[in-house]
Amino acid sequence: MQAMNPTAPTPREARRQLLSRSDALLVTRAAQPGVKPAPGQPGAASSYVQPLPDVFVAILGEGQVLAFNGHVDLGTGIRTSLAQIVAEELSLSMEQVSMILGHTEEAPNQGPTIASATIQISAMPLRKAAAQAREHLLAMAAARWATSVGRLRVEAGCIIDADVAGRTISYFELLRGQRIVLTLESGEVPLKPVSQYTLVGRSSQRVDIPAKVRAQPVYVHDVRVPGMLHGRVVRPPHPGRDGGDFVGRSLLAVDRQSVAHLPGLVAVVVEGDFIGVVAEREEQAQRAMRELKVQWKSIPPLPPMDDLEARLRSLPARRRELVRQGDPDAASAAGHIERTYVWPYQLHASIGPSCAVADWRPEGLTVWSGTQNPHVMRIDLSRLCDLDEGSIEVIRLEASGCYGRNCADDVVADAALLSRAVGRPVRVQLTREQEHAWEPKGAAQLMDVCGGVDAQGRLSHYRFQTRYPSNDAPVLALLLTGKIAPEPRVLEMGDRTAVPPYAYPHMQIDCDDVAPIVRAGWLRGVSAMPNSFAHEVFIDELAELAGADRLAFRLAHLPDQRASELLQAVAHKAGWVAHAQGSRGQVQADGKLRGRGIAYARYVHSKFPGFGAAWSAWVIDVEVDPVTGALAVTSLVVGQDTGMMVNPAGVRHQMHGNILQSLSRVLKERVAFGPHGASSLEWGAYPILHFTEVPPIEIVLMERQDQPPMGAGESASVPSAAALSNALFDATGRRLRQPPFNAECILAALQEPLATG
Repeated sequence: MQAMNPTAPTPREARRQLLSRSDALLVTRAAQPGVKPAPGQPGAASSYVQPLPDVFVAILGEGQVLAFNGHVDLGTGIRTSLAQIVAEELSLSMEQVSMILGHTEEAPNQGPTIASATIQISAMPLRKAAAQAREHLLAMAAARWATSVGRLRVEAGCIIDADVAGRTISYFELLRGQRIVLTLESGEVPLKPVSQYTLVGRSSQRVDIPAKVRAQPVYVHDVRVPGMLHGRVVRPPHPGRDGGDFVGRSLLAVDRQSVAHLPGLVAVVVEGDFIGVVAEREEQAQRAMRELKVQWKSIPPLPPMDDLEARLRSLPARRRELVRQGDPDAASAAGHIERTYVWPYQLHASIGPSCAVADWRPEGLTVWSGTQNPHVMRIDLSRLCDLDEGSIEVIRLEASGCYGRNCADDVVADAALLSRAVGRPVRVQLTREQEHAWEPKGAAQLMDVCGGVDAQGRLSHYRFQTRYPSNDAPVLALLLTGKIAPEPRVLEMGDRTAVPPYAYPHMQIDCDDVAPIVRAGWLRGVSAMPNSFAHEVFIDELAELAGADRLAFRLAHLPDQRASELLQAVAHKAGWVAHAQGSRGQVQADGKLRGRGIAYARYVHSKFPGFGAAWSAWVIDVEVDPVTGALAVTSLVVGQDTGMMVNPAGVRHQMHGNILQSLSRVLKERVAFGPHGASSLEWGAYPILHFTEVPPIEIVLMERQDQPPMGAGESASVPSAAALSNALFDATGRRLRQPPFNAECILAALQEPLATG
């Protein structure tokens, strides 16, 4: 287990030592203001400035290179890819580079790890810093040898004079007795040409895997601090609801005597509606949590959620017009259709409940956390505990996985309150029921679409309206203790990939921003996955209406050349046959229904109009049992254009993760609600994909190493729902417009008349 060394320097002391040491070259940036999210983006605002400059790269005389990035590794492998980038620019081996990620006292504040932006955006300062260090070292060697930089080259961390045999010196020899601090250039820095790459663009083994295979302590759940106690929390009886006058005002009484006799009990902590217990041992805290008697006020019931479309449609909304071109109302069409698509609430469903450790001391607060937003987490802890941000340290460790905002931040705040109350380090881990109940759900979504084709079978017009009831899911302890009011908070995040990729001459795109119904935040693909679901099923219907091949129809109206090339590559790999059709509701000789679906999307994210991550396309084959409704994916080809791939193996890993998770979401996952709130509180009530249901998967990677890198963390999930829905139509002849497409849903669809398009 991981324990703190009381004699080791604190991270802040370590950074001071790094900034002042000899035998080192550092590339730094002046202290930056705190997080300042754009309107409608997640995170709180802060004006706090780190007292010390940021360090991006440190080359140390003993042969070690440290590299720092403010983002964190959520299992995406960025620790490996970022090290490849640094090692490449410095012509070093991977083993010589150590990455420090996300730690508030060591890593630069680069905002939350979201939107597949680490390699695409946040890696650039690191790459420039490494290149700047290399160029400075080359200049130092040229001055020492009284020659020009142009005569020198770098190999394996050594500078070589091409004109003098045997004249070579390593970076580390060059730095002996030297202390060099460079300011990160804001302008252009000479970067290594792609043609000279030896590491970037080649598959590299993940640097984090060996310790995990050996079961070494790498997760936040493994942290053990001397003198540590164990805590558990008791949540209010409105699971997953964080808005309304009752939030933070529902507790009537806590019977401390009900657990006073239990062995090992240290404290019962009550602050507003926040309740926690602290004990010497974990099982003692669990027992105290279960046996503590608490009296709550009656909670107003949650309005019925059975008819999700009606519930979403009933919400007050503020409409934003995103795009208006031509005149969709006046456009003439030989064929016109109107459709509605509904997306369910879904869970992150992290494999292990969230955990954190907090240590409250007179000089400040240290927390060990699995957050994806270390610097934002510090802001929230400052508000919660009335501490200056400078006295709060967030040590970020890997957790049990998240795909956006789960309970990782909530449990940090829980641990901080309990540690403050008892004056000792406290470890808090949530129960499975608490994790499922209270994690910010992936928001439901409603998409209304109408459009058509002209007499020549070409796209005529398109009108798209999407509504997305979500907020930024404030840290639960802030609400329960009354530090912030439980008022509706509307987040403008329903517009991701709201604009279709196809060339409609007349088009209107609107986004209805609505307050959350239940606690909801961003889940992988955010609103882009539902929006693309609607776009891609609708274009499939228009292709049927026009009597066109589904692939050819897309290509005819897709102005993005890279998108067209990707679609064609995936279709070729899958053996696409023009105009071929599946069963279309006619049971085959073996008693099965079979079909094939296709879909394309590019994940466009961040504040509208946003910017694009990787391109992705799916071709999927399914088999349906018409008696049971059971669906099996028999083959799947997924392609991606990621631009430059720093680590192609890492891109493949990300694609596989996206594919399996999105298959699970589309085929099985939907949160159920009762009168009090979320009722999907354990795995039996929230089934996910089983290992036996994993289909054969073929990956197509487009070779674009001469292009800028694109975000790869979410793109492959975005076309999934549409591809499956389109395959189900090809198999059953029925259009399914509301996931999950489970056996019950498919059987109900089979009872309906055959679709005409």
